[in-house]
Amino acid sequence: MSAQKTNEGADKLKASVKEAIGKLVGDPKVEAEGKLEQNEIKRERASPQKLPKSGVKPKSTPEA
Repeated sequence: MSAQKTNEGADKLKASVKEAIGKLVGDPKVEAEGKLEQNEIKRERASPQKLPKSGVKPKSTPEA
């Protein structure tokens, strides 16, 4: 398992626990923070990975 997946899983677990604690103690702010963090994790996972830009430019063809 890669380090990125491990961090992602740990962050997801942390957000879920935060939401559950908010529900348990009746703190809507903590519950909302947990839900927000979960949504951010889902959004990051759904967005396409950004590849590093190459310094190589395509050759231009001379116009006739």
